[in-house]
Amino acid sequence: MVEQSPPLYAGPVKRSMTIAGHTTSITLEPIFWQALEESARAANLPLSALVARIDAERIMQDDPPNLGSALRCWLLASALSNGSDAR
Repeated sequence: MVEQSPPLYAGPVKRSMTIAGHTTSITLEPIFWQALEESARAANLPLSALVARIDAERIMQDDPPNLGSALRCWLLASALSNGSDAR
């Protein structure tokens, strides 16, 4: 099955998921949701588990950003470290 790419310039979409035992809402643009889903599949993890892992790294920072920002930064860092422009 070929996944259709989300529009590059689409507005943010809010989703709710449970991480670390509590429900949280995360707002990201569709292109970031798709990249997160692909990263979770590549890591053989449920999406919520990948988000929980990134959240755990985020809260260890001296001045942690909000979760949406942390997810975007993680995706970019991951793409850059893999030598690609999208993951």
